[in-house]
Amino acid sequence: MALHLNDGLARIGEENAFAVLARAQALAAEGRDIINLGIGQPDFCTPEHIVEAAVKALRDGHHGYTAATGIAELREAVAVDIDRRLGQNVSPDNVLIVPGGKVTMFLAILMFGAPGKEILYPDPGFPIYRSMIEYTGAKPVPIPIREENGFAFRAADVLGQLNQKTSLVIINSPANPCGGVTPKAEIDALVTGLENWPDVAVMSDEIYGQMTYDGQEHVSLLTYPSIRDRLILLDGWSKTYAMTGWRLGYSIWPDVLMDAARKLAVNSWSCVNAPAQWAALAALQGPQDCVTEMVAEFDRRRQVVVAGLNALPNVSCITPLGAFYAFPNVSQTGYGAKELATGLLEKAGVATIGGPDFGILGEGYIRLSYANSVENIERALMRMKQFLEK
Repeated sequence: MALHLNDGLARIGEENAFAVLARAQALAAEGRDIINLGIGQPDFCTPEHIVEAAVKALRDGHHGYTAATGIAELREAVAVDIDRRLGQNVSPDNVLIVPGGKVTMFLAILMFGAPGKEILYPDPGFPIYRSMIEYTGAKPVPIPIREENGFAFRAADVLGQLNQKTSLVIINSPANPCGGVTPKAEIDALVTGLENWPDVAVMSDEIYGQMTYDGQEHVSLLTYPSIRDRLILLDGWSKTYAMTGWRLGYSIWPDVLMDAARKLAVNSWSCVNAPAQWAALAALQGPQDCVTEMVAEFDRRRQVVVAGLNALPNVSCITPLGAFYAFPNVSQTGYGAKELATGLLEKAGVATIGGPDFGILGEGYIRLSYANSVENIERALMRMKQFLEK
């Protein structure tokens, strides 16, 4: 029997961080001491008041379907939070509650990806961008993210690749995997240039928007009126409130796209888990000191990991200004990036991700997540030193 699958499935990729996680867990199950600096999730527990809100929702009988777009109370809370943090007026009618940040990428790329179209995306960048673009048959066009620019994108590198085939531009700041934060001057220039391309949609992935350091400002594309009518904002609770396993995110859609997003929701997941939505409401309306404290701890770890990486033989690492990742340059170690990442896991018991898993321009780098304890980071750095000295 020969089953005939959609041709796009032959082009779809993966997120190798989960493969590394599975391998790390398998080695740990064999009794190996594995330090996981690979997976990108906070090592903190979800704050107790958020957990209790989900428990209360279950006890109060919130066991059924909700609106496909999310419960009204949560969509209103998202709008209030955006006004509080960004000073922007957003209608709850333009908010879509989704089961995780990836879903917004999936919807946006499905809407604008098709054979004959081009979609720009960051490289190195979150691997699902390119994977989904290729699935749709559109041409993926990388936006180079370079170390010499502090791993921030340059407006000229985006605008110089726009043409009549471009349907969507994907922007990510603060960025995964490199930790770069794009300065306001570059974002100003990008938006000014995009005003000459009114038929190009923009998806701004701002899931790490509240994780910046050294006085860096997160500049949201939502603050630019000239592109609001074609801007899709991606955000959520996974990173900010340590809720990765809850599978919960949100997106802001312009009027012209909101109904299409709602229909895709109805056709795929119906609605997001009801008790999780009440937990998300508690996250936004409750005390925010949990966010402040977590980001302060990430900052402390950031300083430890950067100093430690720069002390390793033939390794250099610029200081990331956002998210919770370091992207050290390992091109002088004598190893290919993925070869080094594999060796560190299998022989040194340290899980990292090879830069090429984030794009062609990731060769020569590996990604470390410092969402782990200082003690474990220091142990991992010692193991990396011993491995490289061999």
